[in-house]
Amino acid sequence: MAKPISRINWRRNKRRIRSRKNTRKIVKGVIHVQASFNNTIVTVTDVRGQVISWSSAGTCGFKSRRRATPFAAQTVAKDATRTGLYLGMRRAEVRIKGSGRGRDAALRTIRQSGIVLSFIRDVTPLPHNGCRPPKKRRV
Repeated sequence: MAKPISRINWRRNKRRIRSRKNTRKIVKGVIHVQASFNNTIVTVTDVRGQVISWSSAGTCGFKSRRRATPFAAQTVAKDATRTGLYLGMRRAEVRIKGSGRGRDAALRTIRQSGIVLSFIRDVTPLPHNGCRPPKKRRV
């Protein structure tokens, strides 16, 4: 009887690991800045809305009250736009939401990063009349 053929080579080829992330070129994107009173979150997406990178003051190592500072927002914006620049992003739209202290600092850092901003839009939600207030307190 003949010896069975070993399939070791087949297994080795199967185990070859390829990188999951595609190195795609992104020319234009959208940068979302959410500046709340406690934190600043910057998200970089492509035109279709698929997230490329994101960063927040908490992930950059700031804790408690320091997360709301302009310096934390500056660090966050630098960290988030670095990946976009690496993938070849040249133009971007900026959408700012919220009224935190890091709002202007994040925008300034994005401008200095080398990405050309096509427009800056404020998308902070404003109530037109808002919710019904609670009834008056009777003592």
